Amino acid sequence: MAAESTPLALPVLPLDDEVVLPGMVVPLDLSDSEVRAAVEAAQAAARNEPGKPRVLLVPRVDGTYAGTGVLGTVEQVGRLADGDPGALIRGRGRVRIGAGTTGPGAALWVEGTRIDETVPEPLPGQVTELVKEYKALATAWLRKRGAWQVVDRVQAIDDVSALADNSGYSPFLTTEQKVALLETTDPVARLKLATQQLRDHLAEQDVAESIAKDVQEGVDKQQREFLLRRQLEAVRKELRELNGEKDGEESDDYRARVEAADLPEKVREAALKEVDKLERSSDQSPEGSWIRTWLDTVLEMPWNERTEDAYDIRGAQDVLDAEHAGLQDVKERIIEYLAVRKRRSERGLGVVGGRRGGAVLALVGPPGVGKTSLGESVAHAMGRKFVRVALGGVRDEAEIRGHRRTYVGALPGRIVRAVKEAGSMNPVVLLDEIDKVGSDFRGDPAAALLEVLDPAQNHTFRDHYLEVELDLSDVVFLATANVLEAIPEALADRMEIVRLDGYTEDEKVVIGRDHLLPRQLERAGLGKDEVTLEEGALRKLAGEYTREAGVRNLERSIARLLRKVAAQHELGERELPFTVTEGDLRALIGRPHHVPESAQDPAERRTSVPGVATGLAVTGAGGDVLYVEASLADPETGAAGLTLTGQLGDVMKESAQIALSFLRSHGAELELPVGDLKDRGVHIHFPAGAVPKDGPSAGITMTTALASLLSGRLVRTDVAMTGEVSLTGRVLPIGGVKQKLLAAHRAGVTTVIIPKRNEPDLDDVPEEVLDKLDVHTVTDVRQVLELALSPATDGAAPEVPVAA
Repeated sequence: MAAESTPLALPVLPLDDEVVLPGMVVPLDLSDSEVRAAVEAAQAAARNEPGKPRVLLVPRVDGTYAGTGVLGTVEQVGRLADGDPGALIRGRGRVRIGAGTTGPGAALWVEGTRIDETVPEPLPGQVTELVKEYKALATAWLRKRGAWQVVDRVQAIDDVSALADNSGYSPFLTTEQKVALLETTDPVARLKLATQQLRDHLAEQDVAESIAKDVQEGVDKQQREFLLRRQLEAVRKELRELNGEKDGEESDDYRARVEAADLPEKVREAALKEVDKLERSSDQSPEGSWIRTWLDTVLEMPWNERTEDAYDIRGAQDVLDAEHAGLQDVKERIIEYLAVRKRRSERGLGVVGGRRGGAVLALVGPPGVGKTSLGESVAHAMGRKFVRVALGGVRDEAEIRGHRRTYVGALPGRIVRAVKEAGSMNPVVLLDEIDKVGSDFRGDPAAALLEVLDPAQNHTFRDHYLEVELDLSDVVFLATANVLEAIPEALADRMEIVRLDGYTEDEKVVIGRDHLLPRQLERAGLGKDEVTLEEGALRKLAGEYTREAGVRNLERSIARLLRKVAAQHELGERELPFTVTEGDLRALIGRPHHVPESAQDPAERRTSVPGVATGLAVTGAGGDVLYVEASLADPETGAAGLTLTGQLGDVMKESAQIALSFLRSHGAELELPVGDLKDRGVHIHFPAGAVPKDGPSAGITMTTALASLLSGRLVRTDVAMTGEVSLTGRVLPIGGVKQKLLAAHRAGVTTVIIPKRNEPDLDDVPEEVLDKLDVHTVTDVRQVLELALSPATDGAAPEVPVAA
């Protein structure tokens, strides 16, 4: 660090919008009264002292003096190159400015303290590298300017402070940047600042040179392109004259096309106005190409094209059942829609109030349950065209409503392009990943979708590019999303929500047998009779090799299995036909990844020690089991209090506080040693720690884990639970019951505890799942503890886990 020495009394020489650093030699004009007064005062004081006259060079920016100045010596007084009187002053070192004082002459005198800027030797390795970097950057900049004689002088400077102050000669630095260098007293920090300033300037220079080069190349290209286009137009004109054609027939062609097209009246009027503009515009006008592009788009739109709906309700049901297993809610909704459309058509109610009978459905569910493929099946069942619009990551509002025609390269929005691609006004449009739509400074696409998905408005949808009304009321919109909460509330209100909560194990076996296996056999180049999978093998693949709400990983496992069989056959290791049994899976694709807790050795289960409970949660990938671990700190090493780990949200942290408070206040009646909760720290952990978690539904799980920890009673391995807890011990309702029960079923749990007020939600759970689960509905935490905790063992008190 810089040190300070004895005070000095010096006359102030102010520098307006200029900074002199130590080591710099600068000429100053003595015709300035303040400069002359300071030099004369220094000369008067120097008559009684040895050495050269000394002044204090202080920057003055907008009338404000800097807090640090530079001690300067007057080397010579004479005349400047233009003949005016001047003085040559050399900067010697930094001075910390103190209070004002008196001295000879008319100058302002101040007291200052010289700042010691020496750097201890030897230099650290980082400082040496910094010196090398600064010299390299300075050399590169000087060579660009052709200042070769200065390069050697910079390379010869070894002192860190002098090297940093040498940047004061840089003409590209602003006064503020030089003042910052002056006021940075630590030489190493000052050299870092000078290096950064020089690095930034070189980067700006590189960008400016690149831009200038690109601009010049662009200008040359435009000039060449303009010349070639004019030559091309001249050649075309000559060819038209040779063929007996007249100029302007292109616009006449557009007029004939518009008049011959089957357009709505208002669209026809708008198109004819644009044709009039095209006829009046010159060939060189850029507006002509914009109008032609717009007219081509309008003429390609299927304004009056519609496909006839297939009103064979039974046939539509068969199509949906053949292409997708399960998903009864969506299938019923589509059949209801077709039935209503059929009845309206029979009674002449196809168009009511200018609106047709479209539909807006939102399919919400975890990945891999068939939301996207279901859209194509719906179109197949209805006999309509199908178009998919991917909305994942869309952030520009113009992607939905189109660009204004004034922009170069303007296009209609994705909705208009989807209708144009379908070739009919009543397609099935799948808005894929609508929950992944973002918003930023370019606009909010979700807000633009409000008009598209509102049945009361979309019959007059107006795209920014077309600027004519487009009737979307006959379109069936199917939106897909993984998380309903990510969809803006106003947008979700306009859609009918249909939840797809995942498949049961039986449904996965059916899907794997009837849909996934035939498709993967074809992709693997195998015949249907060459490889077969027993139902037991499919069930094990679905239950132990993959644990998911959908069937994507199940299909990947089947594909991997078939690839292995195909490769072994080509290597001569296996004969075909071959039947894959449950026992063949391990040899072909390795060990299972998801063995149920109930199938593990009792000593290896997570709940084999007190303080661990099994909960149920809903994630973006569907339902899942969630383990809660609790431990008590050693009273001698751990501080009292509650510690929570596992990336928990605020709601879940509050649930943990409620669970702890309930046990502290009601532990005595539950016969729990609540004294441990007062004197020892409590630690609750939610594996896996890398996955964020939030929500209130783990309240009873945390209470059970703590009660197990205090009582020493194990939590039953076959029990999982979900529910919110209150301070009085009430069990409050939660959401996602169906997904949680499906997850419990997949994990091999046989007993599930849910809140009593969630009992109506059991109607949505498939019967085959309920048949295999023992579901208990509770209203109080005491009931949960009776069901979840194993009976107390006789004999010695159990050991309580202690956190390290």
